[in-house]
Formats: sequence, C-alpha cells, structure tokens
Amino acid sequence: MDGYNGNSPRHSPKPSPRKTFSPKDSPTPSPRKTFSPKDSQTPSPRKTFSPKHSPKASPRKTFSPKDSQTPPPRTTNTTLKQLLLDSRNTPNFVDSETEEVLSLISYCSFTDPQESPSLQDLKRLKLIQLLSIIKTLIKPLDDQVLSPLFIMLSSNLFRPLPPPIHSVVSILPDDDDLVSNPTPTWPHLQIVYDIFLRIIIRTSVESLRIYIDHSFLLNLLTLFQSEDQRERESLKNAFHRIYSKLHFYRPFMRKTMHDVFLHYVFETDQRHPGIGELLEIWGTIINGFSVPLKEEHKLFLNRVLVPLHKPKGMQVYHRQLAYCVSQFVQKEPELGVVAIRGILKYWPVTNCQKEVLFIGELEELVETVDPQLYKELALPLCTKITKCLNSWNSQVAERALYVWNNEQFWKMASQAMEEVFPVLVEGMEKNLQGHWNKSVRQLTENVKGMLEALAPFLYSKCLLQLEIQEAVDHIEELRRQNIWEEIENAAK
Repeated sequence: MDGYNGNSPRHSPKPSPRKTFSPKDSPTPSPRKTFSPKDSQTPSPRKTFSPKHSPKASPRKTFSPKDSQTPPPRTTNTTLKQLLLDSRNTPNFVDSETEEVLSLISYCSFTDPQESPSLQDLKRLKLIQLLSIIKTLIKPLDDQVLSPLFIMLSSNLFRPLPPPIHSVVSILPDDDDLVSNPTPTWPHLQIVYDIFLRIIIRTSVESLRIYIDHSFLLNLLTLFQSEDQRERESLKNAFHRIYSKLHFYRPFMRKTMHDVFLHYVFETDQRHPGIGELLEIWGTIINGFSVPLKEEHKLFLNRVLVPLHKPKGMQVYHRQLAYCVSQFVQKEPELGVVAIRGILKYWPVTNCQKEVLFIGELEELVETVDPQLYKELALPLCTKITKCLNSWNSQVAERALYVWNNEQFWKMASQAMEEVFPVLVEGMEKNLQGHWNKSVRQLTENVKGMLEALAPFLYSKCLLQLEIQEAVDHIEELRRQNIWEEIENAAK
C-alpha cells in the first residue's frame, strides 16, 4: 500500500526513505506522502482513506460496514433512440406520413366550379391518394390531421344544391332507381364520401364529438335533397353510421328527421328526393326498438308515418314506408288498428296507382295484425276492398279481387260474417252485371263461387235482401219520376 491509515496499524505502510512529514506541514498532497484523515478531502490514486471521510469506493480502499450505505446512482448516457422518441412526443414533431396527408388535404377543395378540367383531375388524383393513405393507416388520426380534414370535407360537401327539376311530383313508382339529375362533381364527391365514411369508422367517439356537432348534422340532413340518387345513397350510409356510433346524438337526429317528414307532409308541395333514404334509416332504427315500445315511438307511427301516406309523391317512397309501418305492427300487433285506420283515412280518390299500393299494404298488415282485432277491422276493410273491386280502373279492380286469395283475409271476414257478407254480395253482383272489363268479370265469378262455398245459406239470404232492396229502390225511382212529370205538366 501507498498510503497511511492511522486507525489501523495492521495496514501500516512501509516508511518512506529518509523523509517523514507531519500532516500539518503538508498543504499540497504529493506522491508517497502520508496524510491525516482529517485533511484528506479529495481521493487520489492508490491511497487509503478513513471510512469516515470516504465518499466513494475505490478498488483498494478499506470501509467500515456501518458507513457503507446505498451506492450513488450511475449516470445514464442519452442515446439517439431516446432522443428520437422524445422528439416524437413533442407537439412540434410531424412525421412524414402526417406531412403527406396535410399536403394532400390542401389540394382537395372543390369549391370553384369554374376550375379547369386538368386542375379538377389533379385534385381528384390527390383525393384518391388521400383515401388510400387513410385506408392503410395503422394508428388513428390525431387532431392535427382531423381538424383540416373536416374543414376539407365541409367545404366539399356543404354546398348550394341546384333547384329541383320537378316542383310538383310527377314520378312513376319505378323511377326511384333513376338518376334524374346527376351531380356534375360526383366523380370527386364519391371519393369525399368514401373518405368521410372511413373517418367515421376509424376515429374514436371522443374525437368525432369534437368535429361533428348539431350544425354539422343539420347540414348533412339538408344534402338529402340532392337530386343525385348516388349521393343520397352514400349520404344515407354515413348518416346511419353516425347514428350507430354517436349514441348521444340519437334523440337529436330522430327529432330532425321528424321535422323533415312533417314539413314535407303538411307545409310544402315540393318534392323531397331523400324521403325514401331517410325512411330506410328509420327502418333499421325501428328494427332495434325494444318491446314494449315507448310512447314516443308509438306517436311517431301515428303522427309521422301514417300521414306520410297523404302526399302525391308517396309512391316514390312507399316501399320504405310500408316496411317501417310493418315493423311497428310486428313488434306490437295491436298497433295494426292504428296503421290500417290511418291508411283508410288517407285513401286516394282519383290516384289509381296509390290505390293499388294501398291495397297491397293492407293485405300485408292483415297478415301481421293481432287476430283478436279481426272483428273490429273486418267491416271497414271489406267495405273499402269492395269499393275498389267495383272501380272502373281494371288494375285497381283486379288487385282488389286478388286480395281474396289471401287466407288471412278470409279469416278476418269470417269473424264478422253477418256485417261483411251483404257488402261483399252487393259488390259482386254489381260487377257481374255491368263491369266493362272481361277479366274483372271472370275474377268476380271466381270470388263469388268462393263466397257461396263458404256460407251458401247466408249468401242466398244476402242475395234475396239485395233483390228486395233493388225492387224498393226501383219503386222509389218511379215515384220520383211521376212527381217530376206532374210538376212539368203543371208548369205548362
């Protein structure tokens, strides 16, 4: 050893040749000198110190167990990997993927309809690139991208719509699949809707809530007035996805759709192209209602769906409307009375196409309504069907006669035979005596045979009563003619 430890004679070093220093006379340490433990501040190489004043352990030092505490922490070197990770967590860091998305977003605003076709093609190409990036992203989009992205979506989607081609509805039932007025910008709008739908699917509810508010939803609802059926279909998918994901907006979305329906029925004669798509959304909503139904939902059937049978253009969206009504009746069959009486209330007078559709809807409702209600519905339903089979329009008459091929209709009629049969027999005899269409007369003969087979005695009784009534009516008519002749003679 090269040092001195006054507390341990056992470790006493060999004396230095010819020279001994006192600790007080040694201001500066030099090689091979002996120090007092009190004056030893900084350790030097290969020296032995008292454990009491030893801050650090060196390879050849002696320590007391009492003074050996926890070793001091080791210094950690900052690596390049840690620097990169820390830089990614800083708000100023933007990775290359985010930079690319932001640069593409800046190109994708189609707000100027006067742009050159080449520039529009370039923007469409940028939209396609943006869609492909969003599809392949692994991590969700952050606010740094979502904010400009929703601004871009709003600037492209929320635009003034052209006026409708037809101010009053004049569309055939099969025309709902036609694109009556295609949007010129649809090639790029289609990609915008795909991006919008992808964002709704991939983004968290908390992030969507920041950018999709009541105003945004109202703007989306306005776009259902677009004449382009392709745009309405894409819009329907996005709107329904929002309804499914953002549960806290569901009451507001239902209320706004209520308002659109009621405005269309009671406040305007203008055609609304998107009623069918909105009813399709409602069909899935009604399908998810739990049983028993809430009073709010029953009121929707009575105050919104039933009055939607009234407008002239009902045949355009009748398929979706009939599905919504049938969903209610399937969940609670007693609601069939509300639906059937509502349809009878709004029965058309001169629109034969609507009559054919209404007859088909009534036939479907009779199949799902509670059989205990048959007796209550038999007379009003059979009266309306009989009136239709006496129609001079052959399509309406034939459709009304085909109803009697339905077994449920026969079961319903049998619940009130005494009230229903006189009405039916009168309608059958009237058709057989004077309808102009041969096919209608033949179908009437078939139905008459079924009625006679069901209750022959009752049919004969009703036929006799009809003949008596006709004789009474004939006598009354002769009396009126005699009175008029007397008045004419007296006037001469």
